[in-house]
Amino acid sequence: MEQTDIDSALIERCVHDLARHGKYGETGVWRTVYSPEWVAARDEIAAWMRDAGLDVRSDAVGNVWGRVDGSEGAGSIVTGSHFDSQRPGGRFDGVLGIISGVVAVRALLEQVGRPRRTIEVVALCEEESSRFPTAMFWGSRAITGGIKPGDVDSTFDLDGMTIAQAMREVGLDPDRAGEAIRNDIDAFIELHIEQGPLLEQLGLPVAVVSAITGIRTYTVELRGTANHAGAFPMDLRRDPMADAAEIISGLINTAHRMGRPTVTTVGRIQAEPNYPPIVPERVTFSVDARHPDPDKREHLYAMHEALMNEVAERRGLDLTLTVRSQHAPQTCDHELVRLFEDTARELAIAFTTMPSGAAHDSQQIATIARVIMLFVQSKDGRSHTPEEFTSTEHAAEGTRVLAGGLRRLAY
Repeated sequence: MEQTDIDSALIERCVHDLARHGKYGETGVWRTVYSPEWVAARDEIAAWMRDAGLDVRSDAVGNVWGRVDGSEGAGSIVTGSHFDSQRPGGRFDGVLGIISGVVAVRALLEQVGRPRRTIEVVALCEEESSRFPTAMFWGSRAITGGIKPGDVDSTFDLDGMTIAQAMREVGLDPDRAGEAIRNDIDAFIELHIEQGPLLEQLGLPVAVVSAITGIRTYTVELRGTANHAGAFPMDLRRDPMADAAEIISGLINTAHRMGRPTVTTVGRIQAEPNYPPIVPERVTFSVDARHPDPDKREHLYAMHEALMNEVAERRGLDLTLTVRSQHAPQTCDHELVRLFEDTARELAIAFTTMPSGAAHDSQQIATIARVIMLFVQSKDGRSHTPEEFTSTEHAAEGTRVLAGGLRRLAY
């Protein structure tokens, strides 16, 4: 197929310019949804879209859409990602998918002309839940009808502000959130940094994503009896820290034994009263368990829960398991997977096909449209940190594949 020339310098410049909004240290970004930094980034993205020749609008929750109408009236071909960040995050997570989308569509319009199918680039307002812990995928949930009545008033940030209040502060009407729903999208293509080490280990710039992992997160609470660390005998203790240690080791070992792409992470732990000479009364920790295969995911969850219950019962402790969030795995559209694999081959861009170990907006949009993801290499597999980095060369290779796929779909 004929290759679309991609302006790699423009990609690099856009990454640098957008990182100014919420700049954190030398390379970090701290840009939470509906913050002043978020507003500045939204406005800059909208300016890019206009400069690329797209008609631009912002929807009811603050997603930014750039559109070029096709000559035929079929459903839209959409590409994009999110522009909020972790606290702090890096310069590439999410935003590279927006930048690549704008650069790819700009190149297509300049080099090929008006498409047969309508193409849109979307900058999704929120994905990370870094400001509002229960608002994960707020932008894509709005598009798919996943924001329910009352959500705007029951979703709080860490300071107690509702997301409705935050929306009003940036000029959005939370009562109109339902107006963001779309039912006319045919295909959604999300380019994203890998956020893992596999592409770098393989020496490849690009991956076509075959499936997106399923996730279940728990809060685990173990309750025992607080006692003196010296005077109380070991055999008489009800020690939740010892229980937590056995459980955490067992969970991690279970994931290791299942092998790739199974992953389980315990990233947060708290003890009460949390003093060195006291056997704790209570230990609370998080569990994040993931697998892209629906059946293996359920097997993983069942083994984890059985282990936690068995250890707590054997040690005579009280256990409370609370499922905090749950996202089903999503298989990417088979036809789109083949189309982008064929595109990469014809462009002579080295690639592999792999599942995603992270959750993405594509999982939400899959409820209303066909979806596919493209990954580009992450240096050292780093992400959700100011140290994350993707080279301009690899970003440009991914954008070439994106442009080639858009050309096949829309021209």
